[in-house]
Amino acid sequence: MAVIRMDNVAIVVEDLEAAIAFFTELGLAQGGRQTVEGPWVDGVVGIDGVRSEIAMMLTPDGHSQVELTYYHSPAAVSSTPAAPPPNSLGLTRMMFAVDDVDACVARLSAHGATVLRDVVDYGDDYRLCYLRGPSGIILALAQEL
Repeated sequence: MAVIRMDNVAIVVEDLEAAIAFFTELGLAQGGRQTVEGPWVDGVVGIDGVRSEIAMMLTPDGHSQVELTYYHSPAAVSSTPAAPPPNSLGLTRMMFAVDDVDACVARLSAHGATVLRDVVDYGDDYRLCYLRGPSGIILALAQEL
């Protein structure tokens, strides 16, 4: 047994259009979009009565995807706290390599993103930050210096 690749990371969002706009602004392209429901979805997800809409967001290099999922039913539930800090257990952030952290932060702030604290330089190697986007998503941005 061996892993062949990682296909995607799924994020449940409260506003699919806002999440698509946010990730489009980041530089991802929308791929497929569809509504899924039925016994096969219930079986995979482990919840009865699932009806969800998914949008696949593709990275420019074509190697990674972010699956944005909006649950029509059953309604999504909020984690506690609703905007968990970066040291919470479980998946807490995704990191993207960008060519200009400051420009990216400025563009994403128009979509409600906020830097958690600071944009910092890690020695002479990277410019980095964590920012919070729609539905409490935390992204890390890294610019190689």
